[in-house]
Amino acid sequence: MATTERKPLLLDFEKPLAELANRIEQIRQLAEENGVDVSSQIRQLETRAMQLREEIFSSLTPTQRLQVARHPRRPSTLDYIQAITDEWMELHGDRGGSDDPALVGGVARLGGQPVVMLGHQKGRDTKDNIARNFGMASPGGYRKAMRLMEHANKFSMPVITFIDTPGALPTVVAEQGGQGEAIAYNLREMFRLEVPIICTVIGEGGSGGALGIGVGDRLMMFEHSVYTVATPEACAAILWKDSSKAPQATLALKITSNDLKNLGIIDQILTEPVGGAHSDPLQAAQTLKQALLDNLEELVRLTPQQRRQLRYEKFRAIGSFQELDVS
Repeated sequence: MATTERKPLLLDFEKPLAELANRIEQIRQLAEENGVDVSSQIRQLETRAMQLREEIFSSLTPTQRLQVARHPRRPSTLDYIQAITDEWMELHGDRGGSDDPALVGGVARLGGQPVVMLGHQKGRDTKDNIARNFGMASPGGYRKAMRLMEHANKFSMPVITFIDTPGALPTVVAEQGGQGEAIAYNLREMFRLEVPIICTVIGEGGSGGALGIGVGDRLMMFEHSVYTVATPEACAAILWKDSSKAPQATLALKITSNDLKNLGIIDQILTEPVGGAHSDPLQAAQTLKQALLDNLEELVRLTPQQRRQLRYEKFRAIGSFQELDVS
């Protein structure tokens, strides 16, 4: 049976890696054709390729990290759920007449423990992305999320959310359906839930669309993910009336995991495989699973009152400042 491999989707800064890989393959083919042993040279080049990959991905600019976060083959919510859970049953509908495919959720078993998992879901290609609104949830999606979280609270199941959206669905119909109210309602209600809540930014976390499922006891973030009040393109259009200034906005917004950890907004950075999560999804999933289990082990020891108080204090501390006496 013939098999075909998917051609890798290369980002601009990955081109030197592709050129080196092509060179290695050419040398290997020539050696086979001429019966020459070049194994030592191949090993040296492969070592150099690994070193170059590590150098590139350890020094990415904010704009390059944004490219990685938006990579079409970056693992999605459903990819991670299927990789880390023992059982999974997706639930549909907001009980108000809609079922938003841009936000998925259901009940699962993680490490033998029943949990509720939900998150934004992007598509793999143009057709799938259109069907899922590019991961931009409608009011019905956030109401579905809240319904699932209420279910978790009723049956004492931890809530695990995965954030991966450029923002909430920006349409007139969504606004007429109460987009702002749906997100605000989720923000308020997530603070009062008694069960543990762990949120993870797995790709792009943008604006209120991310916050609608982002209030938790722990906020984790993959190394090359981004989390921002608005997309750099939107920020540039607002501030400079020029979307071409998006790279400048990307730098100013402090959207990377390291920036957000230093600012005290996120609690933990999850290391990605060299080359990004899309280069080894199973390894990325294992890292995520272990982090979830470790945090759940800590959170279940607390009382509901303690969790709610710590959750409140965590978010009250964001954006803190000091007044200096200049008299």
